[in-house]
Amino acid sequence: MSNVVTVLGGTGFLGRRAVRHLRDKGLTVRIGSRHPKTSGGDDPEFRRVSVDIRERRSIAAALEGAFGVINAVSLYVEKGTDTFHAVHVAGAERVAEEARKAGVQRLIQISGIGADAASSSPYIQAREQGEQAVRAAFANASVIRPAVMFGPDDAFLNTLVQLLRRLPVYPMFGRGSTRLQPAHVEDVGEAVAVLIERAPTESITVECGGPRVYTYEELLRTIADVANVKRMFMPVPFAAWHGLARVAEMVPGAPVTRNQVELMEIDTVVSGKFPGFADLGISPKGMEETLQAILRRS
Repeated sequence: MSNVVTVLGGTGFLGRRAVRHLRDKGLTVRIGSRHPKTSGGDDPEFRRVSVDIRERRSIAAALEGAFGVINAVSLYVEKGTDTFHAVHVAGAERVAEEARKAGVQRLIQISGIGADAASSSPYIQAREQGEQAVRAAFANASVIRPAVMFGPDDAFLNTLVQLLRRLPVYPMFGRGSTRLQPAHVEDVGEAVAVLIERAPTESITVECGGPRVYTYEELLRTIADVANVKRMFMPVPFAAWHGLARVAEMVPGAPVTRNQVELMEIDTVVSGKFPGFADLGISPKGMEETLQAILRRS
């Protein structure tokens, strides 16, 4: 049996970690991305291939001879034809269909905690619609739903640290009561590698949440305390955040996006209905050590 695993989106925040954990298990990794020559370095241990999940031919080439595939391709801001539906639903479905045709044995779709096809949010809606489309095309596909992920090079903790250091009064999403369960990106990457080694007879969903649940305000206060800064926290209605996000998305590298606001309106914590880190033999890391590393570097 082939030991090749193709990681689509393998140069991204989670994809890079999944690639490393797969290699640590002795698997041959094929990294698929739209711009393979300009990302990820030149490590000969990994083969890089150009793939666009909007094009069946490139998907088929990337999956040829592979026994496993991880779809970690994601989109956070819509632009032109790159819509949430095009990437998270149609693109994911295309990957699953081509995987079935290629005889791939194991497929993992990366989604997110909070995915809900009934949501009014196009982003949240598309995540579960993508799960459904993948499973319709590839019967025993597995889904990993991470909570918000953090790491030393993330856009989550790093952004919050910078803003808390600069702003004497910090504007919160709503009243700061939304609950989050941040997960270390390395733990999620390990979960991907553990799951790809298993041979599930039926489709499963794994929810990946960290060891602690915070309200948004508790999270901000924890970061401020570790950073040794005193700040006032000001509630800002979600309606105002939605208006700000619409304008911000017109600027490259938007500081806040509509899907971020929509996610902050719902709790993103494990439901308890699905397996989690413990079921994969993983003890999730807390946030504080990574936070200390970010503070030392900055």
